[in-house]
Amino acid sequence: STTKKPVLLNNTADAESFVSDAEVVVVGFFQEPQSSEASQFHLVAGRIPEVPFGLSTSPEVLSHYGVAANTVTLFRTVDNDRRDLDLNNKDIDAEKLTRFVRINELRLVTEYNPVTAIGVMQSSLELNLLLITDKTSPKHPERMRTFRAAAELFKGKILFVLIDINLKSNERVADFFKVKRSQLPALAIFHVPDEEQDVLTLDELSIDGVQDFCNRFLQ
Repeated sequence: STTKKPVLLNNTADAESFVSDAEVVVVGFFQEPQSSEASQFHLVAGRIPEVPFGLSTSPEVLSHYGVAANTVTLFRTVDNDRRDLDLNNKDIDAEKLTRFVRINELRLVTEYNPVTAIGVMQSSLELNLLLITDKTSPKHPERMRTFRAAAELFKGKILFVLIDINLKSNERVADFFKVKRSQLPALAIFHVPDEEQDVLTLDELSIDGVQDFCNRFLQ
């Protein structure tokens, strides 16, 4: 993308349109666009090309979002949530800012790994639906399209998570749900507060199948 990052947000209408335009966006609210915090922010925006970054120094915009100057906020549509990082009087560099974005960038389907695990566990959604699968399978792209389409139907209700069994750290997840590699792909639904769960092993993934499994559990 050749668009210059971050995008300058001069007023509330610009900011609202920017925030609602993608699954995950990051906005830096600064008093001084030339401050050292803002320059770290520019650095991080360049490092994470797939996430839109915006920047505002407008008092109207800061007030609209209820933030103090020198705050970086990540907005995400999956659970209609936001995460604020206050840069004032804190020793926050580009590394820490990058980590803040990576931990909190939950999407319609979030791939689970040691970095995203923290964000998944902190999500405001109490229900997680896991697709435990083998990403090297030739059927993987089609499964992902199906899983993502189903995720649209439960946006704001259930967090959809992809577990690739080839990642060593994910073997524990499969063990927890007592799913063997020979039974994959499998769906596992998990209610965080009481750890209630259900598992469904599949020959094939379909939107209707995912929907029925979720609705049965919700009922």
